[in-house]
Amino acid sequence: MSTTMSPSTSELFDRYVVPNYRRFPVSLVRGEGSWVWDDAGRRYLDFFPGWGCNLLGHCPAPVVEAVQQQVAKLIHVPNTWHFESQGLWAKLLSERSFDGKAFFCNSGAEANEAAIKLVRLHTPKERYKIITFEGGFHGRTFGAVTATAQPKYHEDLGPMLPGFTYVPFGDLDAVRDAIDDQTAGIMVEPIQGEGGIRIPPAGFLQGLRQLADEHGLLLVFDEVQAGCGRTGEWFAYQNFGVTPDIMTLAKSLCGGIAGAAMLTTTEIAPSLRPGMHAATFGGNPIAARAGIATIEMIERDNLLARTKELGERFRSRLQPLVDELDYARELRVQGLMIGLELTVDATAVVGAAMEKGLLINCTQGNVVRLLPAMTLTDAETDEGCDILIDVLKNLN
Repeated sequence: MSTTMSPSTSELFDRYVVPNYRRFPVSLVRGEGSWVWDDAGRRYLDFFPGWGCNLLGHCPAPVVEAVQQQVAKLIHVPNTWHFESQGLWAKLLSERSFDGKAFFCNSGAEANEAAIKLVRLHTPKERYKIITFEGGFHGRTFGAVTATAQPKYHEDLGPMLPGFTYVPFGDLDAVRDAIDDQTAGIMVEPIQGEGGIRIPPAGFLQGLRQLADEHGLLLVFDEVQAGCGRTGEWFAYQNFGVTPDIMTLAKSLCGGIAGAAMLTTTEIAPSLRPGMHAATFGGNPIAARAGIATIEMIERDNLLARTKELGERFRSRLQPLVDELDYARELRVQGLMIGLELTVDATAVVGAAMEKGLLINCTQGNVVRLLPAMTLTDAETDEGCDILIDVLKNLN
């Protein structure tokens, strides 16, 4: 892969930044809509903007304006004080979900930590186990990474925290067999993101709801990646007609600004009593204003419907690859969560696409993952698909 990064930036990272990320040899300096520019002036069409956080594209004007106005008035106050925008933000999320209450934090992992705590706090002390699913991803903090049933994320970290039971995604019988007297909850991504854009089989989420109700368990939906309009509904669960007891949100919640939330019902919320959990910067004035601006922009510009249209446009462009290429196994599309599973290593696809000016992602080693912005135009969609199709057809 060629590099356009200046030597000075490279030297700064080599000397001063912990090397815990695999970084591309490119230094980005500006973003606008679905485009970003590097420090050499080259532009890239971004189908994976901000790791899926930039659902409204880079630097959406309403979010930028809201943040600019807020930082000029009040940057941060702790959650020992009230301020109107946090309350209004919670109201907007509640009205678009299941009429519950919100706890605000900063990242998906923090939101899932809050959910794990709430499950244990709300159920009897002898019940502490949570069932999670193979291929799932819930974050990098210790509770969240233990909940993540992927051995590669546990490597060299053991022993992991007790209390998590892993079962295959989509297997209701396995869930039923895993439930015992110590089980407190079930935690699942309605659509697995990092796991390869895996859409659950018909009836699976409904079955989880039924099992949770039968056994008095709390059902947690991790919508860190799938929520906030990504699938064309406000929340992914609304595609399946199954309502959780607890839901976690992050990534695109604030249009690219850091922010996260855990939502739960009014009956369960009091179990997260004062002193049991907190987030110093959670729901701060900047995040709150960005979150409100994000919701308002999505509704004003009718972007939920647009997301479904774009998803179908991607489907129509990429589905023929599955029939044409021996190594294209399956295309999975839910709104703007798009995964193309290959039978070969897809890592090279990312590099080849970047060389041609398209930014995409590979997950699970063999799945091309796209999480483009709702604001993508038809022409941009076609331009990116043309590049991706060309790369895939010429994959050595």
